[in-house]
Parts: sequence; structure tokens; C-alpha cells
Amino acid sequence: MHLRPTPNRFRRLLVALTASFAVASSAHAADWCGGGVWADAMLGSYHIDPDPGTHFNEFNPGLGVECWFNGQWGATVGGFRNSLRRPSYYGGGLWAPEFAHFGFVRIAAIAGIISGYNYGNWGLGRNHTVGPVAAPIVMFDYKRVGANLIFIPPIPSDNLPFTIGFQVKVKF
Repeated sequence: MHLRPTPNRFRRLLVALTASFAVASSAHAADWCGGGVWADAMLGSYHIDPDPGTHFNEFNPGLGVECWFNGQWGATVGGFRNSLRRPSYYGGGLWAPEFAHFGFVRIAAIAGIISGYNYGNWGLGRNHTVGPVAAPIVMFDYKRVGANLIFIPPIPSDNLPFTIGFQVKVKF
């Protein structure tokens, strides 16, 4: 029997993974996420200098989780409705070096994979819609609330320009 990954299976896996973070006992979560667990809400994006006549969706609702192993390294997973009106799911590592912490502002980076875009020759999966992502992030954290500005590089094979994503977050 050959099992082919389908979008529904991927969604179920993502939901199960996210739920496992959410329902983990505080003692177990403290072992893995000693630097804190954040719930992210993706709100929107702004597209820098798009081609004339293109209309991107700038309201991009979604949810995600950040698990910080310590003050510098973490992992993230989530999903949202992207600018091309397609579902996108992501997962990756986070790095926020100590030298880039300035009070309640941190400079960080994410590297991982994301779905929902046409990556052409760089893409994986059916129709090459899963590909690499690496982006700088400016994080604003104040006690248990915060926001992320994610600077997403262009994806030329999908005609997507340089984009700034906006998330709000709550620490648990």
C-alpha cells in the first residue's frame, strides 16, 4: 500500500504537532522550552513594490507556536492564509543571538521550510509548492506580549515581491 502525502494529512500532522505543544504539561514543556512558549497570530503583510496590476491578499490570518530552548535558540511551526490566497504551513529554527538584544527589541532569523508557493526548480513535493525559507525578524517582546516583523525575501517563480509579515504573540 502506497501512502501519498496529501494536504489533509499535512494539515492533520500540523494540527497534531501544534496541539502537542499546547497540551504539554508545564514540567515537560519547561524541559524543552526553557526560554518560553509563545502563541503567534499572523495578521497581515505588506508587499514592497509589487508589479503593476497585481493584487496580493494583505490580510493573512493564521496561528503558530514558538518554543524557545533558551534565550537564543528556538523552533517554530504554524500555518496561515498567504498573500496568494493559498494555505501555507511552515516549520523551522529560530536564532536570536545575545548581541542582538536591545531591551525589548531582538533581532533574530528563521530558517526552515514553507508550503503554499510555487518554488519552481527549488521546490519539493507535488507541484513544487514546498521550499526553503530564510528571513530576518525584528521581535518586540514586553513581558508576556509581543510582535514580530518578518522580512520575507521575494519568490520570483511565484511573482511575489519582498514582503513584510506582521504577527502578534502571547507568552505562556
